[in-house]
Amino acid sequence: MVSRRTFLAGSGAVTAGGIGLVPSLAATANANTSTSGSPARLLPAFNRPKHLHYGDASKLSGQDQTLLTTLQGIVNRTKPELYFLYDTGTQSTPDTKWLTDMHLPATPYQNPLDLVAKYRHRVRGAIVYDPAVPDSLNVATTLAGLEDCVVADAEQAKAHGLRIVKDLRGKFDDDRVKTYRWQLDNLFPRVTHKLLAGLPPTRVVAVEDVQWQEIARETRQIRDSSNRGNYDLDVSAKLGKGPVYVRWQDSFSDDGWGPSVSEVWVKANGVEIAHFKPNTPEEAQYLFDGANSSIGGEANRFSDGGGYYIYAFDPPAGTTSLVVTVTMWNQYLVSITDTAPTRIEPFAYFRDYVVATKALVSWLPPGGETGALLSEHFAKWPTLAPYMGWFANDVSGEWDGVDLASKGGSPVIAADFYMNGTVHAGFTAPISEKVRPVRRITKPKNKVYLTLTFGEGDNIQYCQRHMRDLWDDPKRGEAPANWTISPMLLETGPNLFSHFQRTATANDLLVCGPSGAGYTYPGSWVPSEFTQFLKLTGSQLRRTGMDQVYSYSHRENDKWVVLSEEIASGFAKYTPLKGIMQTWDGDLLAVRRGGLPIAGQWGAPGKAGEYKAALDVQVAKWDGTKPLFISGGINAWNWTPSDVAELAGLLDDKYELVLANAFFDLMGRVLP
Repeated sequence: MVSRRTFLAGSGAVTAGGIGLVPSLAATANANTSTSGSPARLLPAFNRPKHLHYGDASKLSGQDQTLLTTLQGIVNRTKPELYFLYDTGTQSTPDTKWLTDMHLPATPYQNPLDLVAKYRHRVRGAIVYDPAVPDSLNVATTLAGLEDCVVADAEQAKAHGLRIVKDLRGKFDDDRVKTYRWQLDNLFPRVTHKLLAGLPPTRVVAVEDVQWQEIARETRQIRDSSNRGNYDLDVSAKLGKGPVYVRWQDSFSDDGWGPSVSEVWVKANGVEIAHFKPNTPEEAQYLFDGANSSIGGEANRFSDGGGYYIYAFDPPAGTTSLVVTVTMWNQYLVSITDTAPTRIEPFAYFRDYVVATKALVSWLPPGGETGALLSEHFAKWPTLAPYMGWFANDVSGEWDGVDLASKGGSPVIAADFYMNGTVHAGFTAPISEKVRPVRRITKPKNKVYLTLTFGEGDNIQYCQRHMRDLWDDPKRGEAPANWTISPMLLETGPNLFSHFQRTATANDLLVCGPSGAGYTYPGSWVPSEFTQFLKLTGSQLRRTGMDQVYSYSHRENDKWVVLSEEIASGFAKYTPLKGIMQTWDGDLLAVRRGGLPIAGQWGAPGKAGEYKAALDVQVAKWDGTKPLFISGGINAWNWTPSDVAELAGLLDDKYELVLANAFFDLMGRVLP
């Protein structure tokens, strides 16, 4: 799966029979601190908004955004009243679209910070974090929820007339484990045990109007490391103002084989001043911005798609020649500047939801000591309490993080860029339980039956933002396509789910994202706890009318393996599923497990033409004596419905493009 953070940082209800609304929670006593809700409810409940005060916060600093989102959490806890726009651009941005779609009375504020004065009486004051200790911002956020406060720095508290309720300056040092150990030991009894949050305390913000000079580019779409070698990059052109900043990007951003670097040497006037490998202490002093990159299996730093990473080299005074020698490969684009291209600010997003629910929020990369402490968190929270947010995009990152959560009995809900969650969670909307009828293929032919599925739908922030943009493509519906989506939107955004369900064409099918009621790895769970997860998944699927799922499995010897008979049988027993698409990286897979047809999710790089060529290679292995089933994955970050329509136009008569329900209906009848 492509790193969500890389792309999202740059982008930007339970029903009871037929079509029905989530029951109004207005009469629910103490709904703002509910930790139980109805028996079918997993997360704390919110009241329905009736009138919204909103403003454009997209150009504000991270400090001001954090002040507003934590204010939003306190105010919206009782009744959602505050809504903010975070997307820059035209009036067609996702935040604006959802606001318009709710058809609520709304009052705009030209300066959203004016809302601090308007609602200052609703908060007790401010929790002041320590700018010198970034993780103190997360502790401040946890305390803000418990103390009915906003999060601010000392200057903000003074400027807005906020009483300082707790001052965290000087309380913590830069030992992340000690900071979050204190939080766990001291605040666990007071926080909600319905969920656990993980948010980065800071974000990297691009500085405007930085001029970059390109110095190296791979012009071929190389994906096999065949261009691996040592390259001398002369960066002397940017000497004179201080540090030289060197940025690596993907020269072909639509196929996932961006630049890899495994070793770096730097010489000033012929004398070596730096030598390091990625993910080492030696690298740390030169890595200016690595938030949009990851560490690969060869201890290489890489970044795909819209991501990048930047090193900064500050040579001695009088340097006239600065050469960076780098071992690199694949699709690199290297450019340089003499202007600091990014700055660090507080990460503001999703803090409204964390504060409103009185959740504990931390930021613990899943490897080493921090990973051990993260596992302690999972052990203390009840089974099925979701981990909401995301993981550090480091050497462990997504894979190890989700694995730890799975072992701890917590499904993951990617939500770190989920904005206005306290509004969307309370806005009820009709969601149908009706299962989409199958366009049944009565008599199978010796053809290639292909179904295409947009990934990433387990990610509620993707559903809120990028999926909405894709959904509005005027060519959506010209060709059959499946759309993964999270059933957890029943509680976190019923209006979002309702919109996609109500506006789907006959060629759009909503299917459950991996791997059910949250992103998880089934094989990593304690079996008895996984049964609870399956029961929850079954309940949510029945409420949303979905009967297909995209599921992860687990890896052995660096290969994805087919879901076990036991796991597949559990899906068959506890859920209404008719078929499973699962992670796969080998030849085509079409098997039956636990009575369910399972298809390996196959994928190819590039856009329509290249995808079709890769399909033809697979089909060339087919003997044509029986139907061939291919479940094709679509990269949601690089493809659009227009691309799917283009691919459909390239398919000849031996292919039949179908929705997943027809695909699995036929596959279930054909497989032995």
